[in-house]
Amino acid sequence: MFQGQSIQLIDLGDGLIELHFQRGDETVNKLDKRTVNELRQASEFLATQPAVRGVLVTSGKEVFIVGADIGEFGELFKLPEQVLELDSLRSNSAFTAFEDLPVPTVVAINGYALGGGLEMALSGDYRVLSSQAQIGLPEVKLGLFPGFGGTVRLPRVASADVAIEWITSAKVQKSSSALAAGVVDQVVEPEVLRDTALKLLREAVEGTLDWKSRRARKLRPLPIPAKSLFEAAKGPIQARSPKHQPAALAALELMAQAAGESREGAQALECKAFARIAKSQAAASLVQAFLNEQKLKKTFRAHADQSRKLTLGAVLGAGIMGGGIAYTSALRGTPVRLKDIAQAQLDLGIGEAQKLLARQVKNGRLSEDKAPGILASITPQLDYTGFEQVDMVVEAVVENLKVKHAVLCELESVTRDDCVIASNTSSLRIDDLAAPLARPQNFVGMHFFNPVPVMALVEVIQGEKTSDEAVSTAVGYALAMGKTPIVVKDCPGFLVNRILTPYIMGFTRLVADGADFAVVDRVLEAFGWPMGPAYLQDVVGMDTGNHVVEIISAGYPQRMSRQRKDAVALMVENGRFGQKNGLGFYRYEADPNGKPKKTAADDTYTLLAAVQPVGRQDFDPETIIERCMLPLILEAVHCLEEGVVASATELDTALLLGIGFPSYLGGALKYADWLGLPHLVALCDAYAPELGPMYQATDTLRVMAAQGRTFY
Repeated sequence: MFQGQSIQLIDLGDGLIELHFQRGDETVNKLDKRTVNELRQASEFLATQPAVRGVLVTSGKEVFIVGADIGEFGELFKLPEQVLELDSLRSNSAFTAFEDLPVPTVVAINGYALGGGLEMALSGDYRVLSSQAQIGLPEVKLGLFPGFGGTVRLPRVASADVAIEWITSAKVQKSSSALAAGVVDQVVEPEVLRDTALKLLREAVEGTLDWKSRRARKLRPLPIPAKSLFEAAKGPIQARSPKHQPAALAALELMAQAAGESREGAQALECKAFARIAKSQAAASLVQAFLNEQKLKKTFRAHADQSRKLTLGAVLGAGIMGGGIAYTSALRGTPVRLKDIAQAQLDLGIGEAQKLLARQVKNGRLSEDKAPGILASITPQLDYTGFEQVDMVVEAVVENLKVKHAVLCELESVTRDDCVIASNTSSLRIDDLAAPLARPQNFVGMHFFNPVPVMALVEVIQGEKTSDEAVSTAVGYALAMGKTPIVVKDCPGFLVNRILTPYIMGFTRLVADGADFAVVDRVLEAFGWPMGPAYLQDVVGMDTGNHVVEIISAGYPQRMSRQRKDAVALMVENGRFGQKNGLGFYRYEADPNGKPKKTAADDTYTLLAAVQPVGRQDFDPETIIERCMLPLILEAVHCLEEGVVASATELDTALLLGIGFPSYLGGALKYADWLGLPHLVALCDAYAPELGPMYQATDTLRVMAAQGRTFY
């Protein structure tokens, strides 16, 4: 009987065999090359055994199969497209070998069956699902689509419309939805899953169930009306797909093309199309982003070992940021004291928390009976009562060094000696803030991004005297709030704002050279940014944006010096602060829902003439993209060289989560790899003589380019 490292065959007696997925070296089952090869070997063995009457598929893990081994994708996707197609065909043959066994097969799905896990289940004749399990084909989120026969089998097992919805939406489905869609045959409680699946297998073996006709349906072309369903779905899917992410539409077009084919023809088309989509920029970047996320989880586990246990938090300052931090802490289970010097601010903070909780209830994310308890775990107060019990405090008062010094020293006097104090500063150096403190080792930066309940990123800033334990405690608190913490070395602008500043300065230099700000916005939005740089400044607030650029550019005068008044400074000078007062680069009026609606402001061009000495000039989209993106990439390189973050993984993750960096690019350094470092250096050499040091390649970048190295 076949015994592999991932798959074991077990004789159940009476001609029944259990094909058992059980990786001894992993906590979950996944379909790596080894496992797929073992599936082929086990299936080929079973096909030669005349005594075998039926096969039950099970998993020895808490989940069924989580999918393919994404860690193998990096090297695999470097293969030429034709080689990748052949590799895909070979992998598919393993599932076909199982599907073509001359006996009935039943798959017992005990937990998550995602991607290749569901594709494995679809290659069986019957599927029994635990009521607690969830299944789905989430590959589109990685810039891909199913490549183990999922686009072939799902429309034939269920229907064309189910396949369209499941594959292009990439949503994970609950057991009830799976049953209603016809993807599984039965849903049962976990404790009877195995017995139910065995009973079903015996019925098929004894001829009570017609498994042969069911299997034959999977081998034939789809009914003629199915193709029209694929065509009808094209418009809506194209409209909802993120920019520069073609996987959903490519999957739809593939299924439409394969609808009239037999299984073999459809599989050949899938393998060819999969090889093509795997070579796309979006797939390379989104897969890397996923791998980065997995690497970060290991980093988080290391911090967890050093982190202090937090049972009670506190927030100082009940403004927009402070209130958002307190709400998020309470929502995720850490009670918090919210202190402010003004009752009106406390009322505002609690009112905002009530509104956010009501929205959670309305959207079905929170049960109505839990909301009052969460709100009650936020204690609003005007004094420091109970602060001696607090494990960690986040200071979120006005961005003024003297004010923060006074508040932080006061905090030290009312908290325990081991209490970690964090500042939610966005522009002040942690070392400067720590100067008057008696316990600087317990002081750390926690830069939350606005709006706090929505934005996933938190920069955890380690000052010169900050202890590793304080950093780990801040990381732990951020994780407890459901955030992604990135540890950053103290420097002007920290990480995200520092990297974003040259992008904004590249934009203002373009405007100074005569570019139309609205054209720049359109080009960069088409490139993949959620909003162009002019619109971004309007949303952030022109005064805020100008202040950030002033602070950060002063920290790096050798390449970010503001030698003359730029478009943003001009707007501030003329009282045009953006959305906050209705006028910036654009004009804003409230729509029927009270949200600001952007319209053209004709006088903007007249105003900008003051900073455009050469008048209006036209720039092609490629030049606009290069002049804005190149300084951003180079500043990211500077940050990595200086050790501001530990790796490209942290840096790119921060950009994706913190500023809406186009996801199909994967982050600044992944984008640099895609462009090619020699090409990047050539662009620097073309632009730097005219535009200055902000466009100069670093020595390290030149060495990497010459040696053929990459960031990943």
